Amino acid sequence: MPFLPLLPTQILLTNLLTDFPEMTIATDTVDEELVEEPHRWDINFIRKFMMVFGFTSSVFDYLTFGVLLFLLPGMVEQFRTGWFIESVISASMIVLVIRSRKPFFRSKPGKYLLLATMLIVVFTLCFPLTPFAAPFGFKPLSINIILIIGAVIGLYIFMAETIKKIFYKKVKF
Repeated sequence: MPFLPLLPTQILLTNLLTDFPEMTIATDTVDEELVEEPHRWDINFIRKFMMVFGFTSSVFDYLTFGVLLFLLPGMVEQFRTGWFIESVISASMIVLVIRSRKPFFRSKPGKYLLLATMLIVVFTLCFPLTPFAAPFGFKPLSINIILIIGAVIGLYIFMAETIKKIFYKKVKF
């Protein structure tokens, strides 16, 4: 790419925003079946989990890059805005998927995790429309681009759910 996908200040903002929901994980509720009996940490399980879901995340990063490069040729600020929006929202939402073995819509997250995630999603979508976006180098995106980014995030969540179901059938913890 002839430009940086995100500037340093944009990366710092992305990290700050994705940290808010993650800080509430300690208050999250746990599915009943996981606390019925004690479990030992299994480094092999953790390694496999990281490999499978890290690879899945990377595939969707490349997909997002490709979509944004195709839809926004030569529009560097808009590309960065789209990448920022997709990165923050997908990183926040995917926590709701991988936190449980159950489908995300069947496992109730803790209220603080859910609230923090929803607030960050709303903030991230609105931020490029505010006067505070310009110093970060962000520009508003068309509703069509936002909807396409939403479709990529939706596909990512669907694929993560599908992969999670297969993963837990093959890998026991």
